[in-house]
Amino acid sequence: MASQWALVAIFLVCVLDAFFPVVPSETTVIAAGALAASGDADLAAAIAVAAAGAFVGDHVSYAIGRLLGTRATARLLPGKRGRAAREWATGALRVRGGLMIVALRFVPGGRTATTFAAGTLEYPLARFAAFAALAAVLWALYSGLVGFAAGEAFAGNHLLAVTIGVGFSAGIGIATEAVRFLVRRRRRAASSGAAQPPPPAVAEPDATGAAR
Repeated sequence: MASQWALVAIFLVCVLDAFFPVVPSETTVIAAGALAASGDADLAAAIAVAAAGAFVGDHVSYAIGRLLGTRATARLLPGKRGRAAREWATGALRVRGGLMIVALRFVPGGRTATTFAAGTLEYPLARFAAFAALAAVLWALYSGLVGFAAGEAFAGNHLLAVTIGVGFSAGIGIATEAVRFLVRRRRRAASSGAAQPPPPAVAEPDATGAAR
């Protein structure tokens, strides 16, 4: 019975994290993976339930964006950073399409911003569902296996295993965000350099000393 309630908790956390990003869904799935390494949890069940919860949560977030619009999403992702995340996700979806739903799943804050943006842009629901399903499965597998590997490496110390697993996952996310920031800064520098007008031509004097 306890394991069933644990699976229910994993499902609910993964749903809520889609539109309330302070809920630690990744930490929860990593912890389940670490417990599975010692036989205290079912890894396959935890991954399946996490993927299902993430898929449902993404659709709730999509519905919020589509039905309630940017005012609602601005309240759920407030401040300058929230606004920047929403604007970037909107631009990324317009340019690169649904693959960004998968890619930004692994970027801190990317899941919420992208699913909100998909809703406000009225991205086709069938295509959104397909990419959301792929993202949910890949994310659940990744998080569960990271936790399982940490649990195997630090057998008998669940807290250390979860800490290492979360730290590893956070490091990957930070590295991804850093690369994205550097690429975006280079593009801005290149575009601003290309937009600058050429320097004015300097008139050269002829043999008589008059400018020509």
